[in-house]
Amino acid sequence: MSDLFDDPTPGQATGQNAPEFSVSEISGEVKRTLEGTFGRIRVRGEVGRVFKARSGHLYYDIKDDRSVLACTTWKGQISNLSVVPEEGLEVVVTGRLTAFGAQSKYNMNVDEVAVAGQGALMALLEKRKKQLESEGLFAPERKKPLPYLPHIIGVVTSPSGAVIRDILHRLRERFPRKVLVWPVAVQGANCAPEVARAIEGFNKMTPGGALPRPDLIIVARGGGAIEDLWGFNEEVVARAAAASDIPLISAVGHETDTTLIDFVSDRRAPTPTAAAELAVPVRLELMAWVEDQGARLLRGTGQAVQQRRQRLNDLSRAMPRPDSLLETPRQRLDQASYNLPRALMSAVHQRQLGLGRASAGLRPATLRSLVQRRRGQFETAIAKLSPYPIAREIARQKTDLEKLNARMEAAQSVRIARHGQQLEAAGRQLDILSYKATLSRGYAVVRSGAEVVTTRAQAAAAPALSIEFSDGVLDLEATETVAK
Repeated sequence: MSDLFDDPTPGQATGQNAPEFSVSEISGEVKRTLEGTFGRIRVRGEVGRVFKARSGHLYYDIKDDRSVLACTTWKGQISNLSVVPEEGLEVVVTGRLTAFGAQSKYNMNVDEVAVAGQGALMALLEKRKKQLESEGLFAPERKKPLPYLPHIIGVVTSPSGAVIRDILHRLRERFPRKVLVWPVAVQGANCAPEVARAIEGFNKMTPGGALPRPDLIIVARGGGAIEDLWGFNEEVVARAAAASDIPLISAVGHETDTTLIDFVSDRRAPTPTAAAELAVPVRLELMAWVEDQGARLLRGTGQAVQQRRQRLNDLSRAMPRPDSLLETPRQRLDQASYNLPRALMSAVHQRQLGLGRASAGLRPATLRSLVQRRRGQFETAIAKLSPYPIAREIARQKTDLEKLNARMEAAQSVRIARHGQQLEAAGRQLDILSYKATLSRGYAVVRSGAEVVTTRAQAAAAPALSIEFSDGVLDLEATETVAK
């Protein structure tokens, strides 16, 4: 190729005998020269403008304080990049120089991008953090409370690492739960999109379906360098975690490692094992709490029954007897029955006296007619004052009083029977909750005298043992006890 660009000899006129090239030929020679001379190279600089075409290809600039180098990453190469170029990020790009003859430009085809130093990574992380914080994704009021005892836990992690084994082992120790594992790459170029798809996939599941939706999500990964954990600092992962309707625990790296997903998650765990501890309570502690609540319920039930019994006794003592309620009305009735005949006779006698005084001043004929008239009136009055209508009224009232007495006795009997049934039901419940029911299931109570023996050492030191079964008590002497 050097012959093509040699200077003409002194005897040749410039531009007359030199070979002629077409535009495409000279562009091709330039391209081959660039690619052959430089080969595969690494260039350090700051990312300028970034443009992603609709075809999927990525175009961007790498620049320093004096020059700009155009770079291109084809659509099929983007998935292999460990870091996607962002404007203002200082990077080291690796690829090949080439030329684009259609525009007389040269550029670099980049197939690998690395951040130039940890300081640049931290600066990029801080920039993303400020952007997401300004959007309110870190606000405490957005944090969702974790379910106290989730039925299904979704875990986003590598299926072959030690992380998933640690989580499953810790869950089995504390409170076994169903676990759905969504396998993802936990580092490299595929980490961020796979983790984001896993979080979105769990949220799209149907609650109670064939593959039920989890009640809690754990995103977990073991420790590593900042470059290894960078996938969890990608914006797509942070936004997927913030948009999750399912409560999410981030457990990425060790306690000192902090990634962007930690700020948007509902809870952050220092390690994957700690995430399992946050997810479920301790089963034994719950069982102890339930037993304590059962004992409190038993004591409360006993006290309530005792109070109701005492109240019933107090009410029964305060209520009068049915006979005492009828004593006064009966006395009044007897007194009225006793006074009625004398009152009638006294009234008749008074009328007779008044008649005698009135007839003293009358003539015989007039007196006779007056007497006859008054006699008729008197007889009518006597008929009206007859004790029989009053006796019928008294009898009717007495019958009503006896009916009222019968109703009161029936109501009192029903009330006493109802309270008796409640006492019997409470007694049956006490029998069910007593330790006697536990003995019928195969357990026994060991005593040394009046003290309950709970350990083997106490049993070995006891002079004699008394074992209570559901069907009786068995006494053992010291010679029959088990040796230490």
